[in-house]
Amino acid sequence: MKMPTHLQEKILNVAADLFYRQGIRATGVDAIVKAANTTKMSLYKYFPSKDDLVLAFLRKRDGDFRQWFVEQVDSKADTPEGKLLAVFDVIGAWMAIPEFRGCAFINAAAEFPLEGNPVHRVSAEFYDSFRSYISDLAKAAGCADPESLALQLSLLVEGAIVSEQMKRHSGAGEYAKQAAKMLIEGSIPHKKTRHPQKQTSQERQ
Repeated sequence: MKMPTHLQEKILNVAADLFYRQGIRATGVDAIVKAANTTKMSLYKYFPSKDDLVLAFLRKRDGDFRQWFVEQVDSKADTPEGKLLAVFDVIGAWMAIPEFRGCAFINAAAEFPLEGNPVHRVSAEFYDSFRSYISDLAKAAGCADPESLALQLSLLVEGAIVSEQMKRHSGAGEYAKQAAKMLIEGSIPHKKTRHPQKQTSQERQ
């Protein structure tokens, strides 16, 4: 696999920042070239079109975010059940940072709503992978229907992200966590330890 050059990586990083902060359609090639201190010729050498650059941005975002997210969840809980709830702690912390502008994939899908569009497909694939991750945790936790729980928790995450994007400090993350806790507890049969009952004097006779 050909390694990216320094300039190629710089262009991608600059574009990623602008796409996320300003929106994909609102960010033109001229703005990217200016911010990267390069030329259109150099940009098109590595990315033949803006669409190629957008897809590269989303794939990079996918890999970077997925690695960071899993590491954060793993650092907060040791059990599958604990990690399911930790998902909402990590999401909540991410939504609280000043640079938060929503989810890059939800934003991209909204800008390119047709399902056949490559940008829309990459965005949908991100959430397919996210649900698979949640489903694996639910399965490991002993949930009888891990796919249903994964869909429910994913919907809570997506809803919280959009709510927080529309109104900062909305408390959406905490409300989503509370709802998730009820869903998780209702979906995973907990092992109950049976304590031996004390015999009455009549039973002992």
